[in-house]
Amino acid sequence: MSTQQHPTVDVYLRVAAALVILTVLEVGVFYVPAFHPVLVPVLLVLSACKFTLVMMFYMHLKADSRIFTFLFGAPLILAVTVLVALLLLLLGALTLRGAGGAGAG
Repeated sequence: MSTQQHPTVDVYLRVAAALVILTVLEVGVFYVPAFHPVLVPVLLVLSACKFTLVMMFYMHLKADSRIFTFLFGAPLILAVTVLVALLLLLLGALTLRGAGGAGAG
């Protein structure tokens, strides 16, 4: 076990306030037309920030042993890498299909 102490109630309240602020930002970004071209990346970044806060404080990974952080983070990084690779493959297949279909007519 790590020698760090668990967060106090004050820290939990600050994290909760940050989560509320991030959620309000997410809802606000969704309704602002200027953000529509970059809506998905902005929402993904805000969600990642919220996920990190919840993981660090409410799942106690910040105060626990580094092995728990590794056991949680390594599969997460692997899953994100596989997801991005599959999305890029799908995008490439759709792009090639669209390019081949345009010249066939």
